Amino acid sequence: MDFETLRQGSFSQLGQAITAWKGVVDKLETLESDARDDLKAKADKANWASMNAMVSREFITKTAGEFSDAHTQAKTIHDILKDTHDELVSYKEQLDQALERGRKKNGTVTQTGGGGFTVTMLIHPDRAAKGHEVPDHSPQDAEHLRDDVQRILNRATESDTTAATVLRTIVDQAEVGFSGASYSDRDTAIDAIRKAEEAAKLIKEKGDEMSPEEFQKLNGLLASYKNDPLFQEKFATQLGPKATLEFWADLSSPDSPNDLTRTQLNQLGDFQKNLGDVLGGATQSDSPAMRQWENNMVKLAGERYSTRQGDVWGFQIMSNLMRTGDYDDQFLNEYGNELVAREKEMRLPDHFWNKLPKPKLNFIGDEEFGRDPMTGFLTALSNSPDASTDFFNTKEPQDNAQWVLKDRPYFDDTPLNDGPNPAKDAAGKAMFAAVSGVSSPDAPKSEFLPHTPEQDEAMKRSLKFLAATGNDFPPEIRDDMAYAMGSYSKTVHEAMSDPLGSHGLDGDQLMEVSKQISRNKDSYAELVTQMHGAIVADINTETKHPEDSLDKAGRTIGFLEEARYQATNDKKDGDLTDASWKKMWTYHVVGGLLTPWHPAGDAVQRGVDAITAAWLEDKQNEINATANANHKDTYEARNDELRALADIWYAKNENWAEDPAHEGYSKGHGVYSSIGASANDGNKKAEGVAGDQ
Repeated sequence: MDFETLRQGSFSQLGQAITAWKGVVDKLETLESDARDDLKAKADKANWASMNAMVSREFITKTAGEFSDAHTQAKTIHDILKDTHDELVSYKEQLDQALERGRKKNGTVTQTGGGGFTVTMLIHPDRAAKGHEVPDHSPQDAEHLRDDVQRILNRATESDTTAATVLRTIVDQAEVGFSGASYSDRDTAIDAIRKAEEAAKLIKEKGDEMSPEEFQKLNGLLASYKNDPLFQEKFATQLGPKATLEFWADLSSPDSPNDLTRTQLNQLGDFQKNLGDVLGGATQSDSPAMRQWENNMVKLAGERYSTRQGDVWGFQIMSNLMRTGDYDDQFLNEYGNELVAREKEMRLPDHFWNKLPKPKLNFIGDEEFGRDPMTGFLTALSNSPDASTDFFNTKEPQDNAQWVLKDRPYFDDTPLNDGPNPAKDAAGKAMFAAVSGVSSPDAPKSEFLPHTPEQDEAMKRSLKFLAATGNDFPPEIRDDMAYAMGSYSKTVHEAMSDPLGSHGLDGDQLMEVSKQISRNKDSYAELVTQMHGAIVADINTETKHPEDSLDKAGRTIGFLEEARYQATNDKKDGDLTDASWKKMWTYHVVGGLLTPWHPAGDAVQRGVDAITAAWLEDKQNEINATANANHKDTYEARNDELRALADIWYAKNENWAEDPAHEGYSKGHGVYSSIGASANDGNKKAEGVAGDQ
């Protein structure tokens, strides 16, 4: 900003613009509140049917989010403009005061060409009017005036240019719509941008040759600004995708200069998390520079990078940085499609990822080396349920779900091959996110929303591919599939109890997957308890034909019994049980297995606890190294569970049961006989599905 611009500046128009923005902010705040508390709240509670529920609710949710972002962006713009306006007005006042002090010392300031200025004497002594005394002054007074004016102009220029930089950067965050970046003043925003540039510059100039002190400073910057959208975008774009990959490849090498990796080994895990958080947040930006970053990263991930220890693939590097952070859904799917395509080209990807020398690229925990890129990628998917749903439903250019759930040749990536496979475990968690819409079974969720058609499709596909694995069903995915079936507990209950098999899920696949889940005692307990929740919820909501809920309860219990029998009977397909069945049952499952977002609610939770406690008393749960070989013995050991269910049903439907028009449902005998018969029918249907007749 030059001298005359500030001196003659009138900021009234800027003040008017700020007033106008304040009006926009207030209006958008009202619209945001209406959209959130009225429109969206009603949409969430609306009992819409089928496709209308999905489309309308999703549209309203997105619209409410846009109003929120619009209000945030408008308030940020208003606050930055007001902050800048107040500073410029202050600098103009400071300039006027400096000029007045100069006049008292016979000094004045005039602008020169090119935006500069010069300090001269206001009245030259030789040209002073007769009798007029020139104010006392010295050369130092002129220098002080010059320095004061220059300092004020520098600060005004800084205020003006940084405001422009911040405003442009914020607007660029969203190519369409509005940015959610929120800043109360210009200084906070410009500080984030400058710190990002500082961090990126340190990596580009020093890389893994930086000193431990510089590394600690870098880690501190990432930790402090990992949730700042301007820092995230500026850091990623200033560093660039290639430099990002090269830096992590070099840093993870054990022979880095200055012993950086060795001396900072205990900090590398935190640094990896911080870097992942920053990069993940950066991908949420819609700026043109960030879109280009993402496209280049997908391409560069398919290339090899040299380290002092050996070559590694870009996929191996980047996937380890994706273990933490909220990555953009579109980026995840483009990256994932390319990763699966590359693995299928390799035919034996485990040989490529696991070839000598074997680098260590992961420092989060000590369970794995990070050589399998699918582990980090699938972990990122589990943190982004919508992206996971898209990934598991993608059939072109290849079927992603079939690859990760059925066909992929996994390999051991742990120091000791004595535990679960981390990549398979990540696949199970990503699958659960894909079908349920939440990142994990214990993820905070205020209410259970209906599944989208896309989630339904992902569930059916996951069931199909996992059923096709047969006895090669990955043990790491048993609990995730039990939770997934719990997420669909109403649908699964309908399918298990349906004598005609007409409820959405394939009966053969459902039996095979239930059997494989039942090979592990804890996973079986999870599945059974989830189904208890569905059964009790059905009893509480079925008022038109109460007898149906009792019949379905027995049939589902029979189905589950047959699945467990198939898994634990050592005379059927060999001994399919794992070591968990040889341990004593404990009561920790009571009160702790029903997912917190389950639609059943607290009342049903109490009923589930009662049934589960009774179920644990049944002899069928005392299986040890020798399983029951006789169906009859197995089915007779369910009485406590069935009695508990019958008692809950009767308490809910006593008036209906005691009506003379409804024979066979008496409290003392009829209700027990009815549910027992239904359980037998469920056993027989399940036996037929399992091919055991």
